[in-house]
Amino acid sequence: MSDDGFDAARFARAFETFLHRFNEALPPERNELRRMVAGHLGQDPAGLPTLTERLAASEHANVQLAFDALLADRTDWQLVGLPAELQHYGEFSLASILSGRFHGRTDPCAPEFVNVAVDVDRTLPCLRLGLYLLSFDEAPLIAMVGRGEGHGPRPGLTVEVMTSNAELAARFVARLRQLMHDHSVFRGKVLSFSFSEWGDFGVTFQRLPAVGREQIVLPADALEAIERHTVGISRHAPALLDAGRHLRRGLLLYGPPGTGKTLSIMYLCGQMPGRTTLLLSGPSAGALGQAAAIARSLQPAMVVLEDVDLVAAERTMPGLGTNPLLFQLLNEMDGLAEDVDVVFVLTTNRVDLLEPALAARPGRIDQAVEIPLPDEECRRRLLALYLSGLDHDLDSLDNLDNLVDRTEGVTASFIKELVRRAVLHAAESQPVNEEQHVRLGATDLAAALDDLVEHSAPVLRSSLGANPQRAEHLDPGVWDEQAAPTPTVRGWTAFRWSSAADDL
Repeated sequence: MSDDGFDAARFARAFETFLHRFNEALPPERNELRRMVAGHLGQDPAGLPTLTERLAASEHANVQLAFDALLADRTDWQLVGLPAELQHYGEFSLASILSGRFHGRTDPCAPEFVNVAVDVDRTLPCLRLGLYLLSFDEAPLIAMVGRGEGHGPRPGLTVEVMTSNAELAARFVARLRQLMHDHSVFRGKVLSFSFSEWGDFGVTFQRLPAVGREQIVLPADALEAIERHTVGISRHAPALLDAGRHLRRGLLLYGPPGTGKTLSIMYLCGQMPGRTTLLLSGPSAGALGQAAAIARSLQPAMVVLEDVDLVAAERTMPGLGTNPLLFQLLNEMDGLAEDVDVVFVLTTNRVDLLEPALAARPGRIDQAVEIPLPDEECRRRLLALYLSGLDHDLDSLDNLDNLVDRTEGVTASFIKELVRRAVLHAAESQPVNEEQHVRLGATDLAAALDDLVEHSAPVLRSSLGANPQRAEHLDPGVWDEQAAPTPTVRGWTAFRWSSAADDL
């Protein structure tokens, strides 16, 4: 109460009561929306029950496709638009506007639609806020669809159903759910995930580059093991099920950074077309639960969790005994039915950190494949791969042998960057011609290799895999073959880096 005796709170309550009674007193013909709904249902909607189904905003396109399928080839329905700004009111709902409890304006208007992605380069117009007046199982029914803003009072997607029969409303929602599953825009796509600043769950469609088998430069037994546990099981799924064997499986790819784990996953995606693939890395690992639910619903599916050690480190490590993402991962992998064709593909650069309950228990990780540093044969294949399509004079055996020898111990990403820098060196050292054509020579690759080894910052050499197994006591990116502490650490036969950083 103010100093002059005015009670603002009491006035507000009285004014709210006045608006409520005024709205109830409006003649039916003055409330156009209520009149339309009453005419469709054949009775006053004020006392009818409503059933509310709350969905993630990412399901917007699936809800729209479900309604489109439900109403296809039918003429006994009508769509009534409502102002989208009504979603900003916390008290707004289908029941409140038809019972007279909502005091805002709800005049019908033309429906508003918003484009929602259904693939990398396709969108679908989806209703923002509106009422479907339709019939279901030969009974009249009202369904309101609304998508609110993530920071508003009604976030996500809401479907509210009103009819005289609560059981009928439940059957309608079940049918809508089934149609959403049947027409899901996620089926057979490659998806990644994110969370907005307000916590909204988002789905992004991805288009991965086509990767052929010749681009996967791994030891033959490693690649065959990967294919057998993924493509092979999918190919022979009917026979396995007939024999009573399960289809769920877990594959772990481990090895130093830059050796081809992610590229191998891209290759697998191309070998299993039509499989729903869900990519999780970094912050998106928090969407593990949503990704696993989509995978179960839209199998065959593949869930990819990169750098799994970030969420599944051994529980005995300090501060990790109650890691919720680790327990969720274990539960999701355990919770798959045996006939569900879902493969979990996990990658890590630090296999030694993984929780044994994940890495050592059959039924979770059924196959672990090391993606090692390329050996002599693989380095030769990598050079041939990245030099293909270029004009070069490296066909002589001596030139290739020299490059293969000098790149012992590096990763595939190092060799890719080496060729890129060699092309740049050739372009800078040769006269510019109209066609911008360069011819790559052995001297260009030698210069690029010297640049990477001798002039790059240690952190760059480390990130490219120039020294992935350095001894702990040496400076980053600096290697001294004589100082190698154990014979298991690979030395350098050509680089001969000093153990003193000042010599670089």
